[in-house]
Amino acid sequence: MRTIIALALTLAVSGAFADELQDAHRLALQGRDFYWNCLAREYQNDGTRNMSAQDFTADIASICPSERQNFRARLMDFLSMQSPDADTSANLTTANHAIELAQKDIVTAFVHRKGAN
Repeated sequence: MRTIIALALTLAVSGAFADELQDAHRLALQGRDFYWNCLAREYQNDGTRNMSAQDFTADIASICPSERQNFRARLMDFLSMQSPDADTSANLTTANHAIELAQKDIVTAFVHRKGAN
């Protein structure tokens, strides 16, 4: 009987953790989407059309600070839940790399758009 109770408790805790992990993943994706949407608004901004690639890169690095931080925090939360024994600095590095890739992608699109005009 004790084994059955222990197994039931283990399954309940495991199920709850899976739900929390799924929620953390959903929030990380939501944070990514908010950040991407903010970057996209800047990309579409008429004021950026005449910028040089260098100026646009600097602009992208400085805009959307709250969205960027929200994405970083949510991604780090998910990563720490996914791998609780991982080093926090590794999770920060991963989150910062994801932000760098988002910025690089939007700058690449900008440069291609400038080249097409």
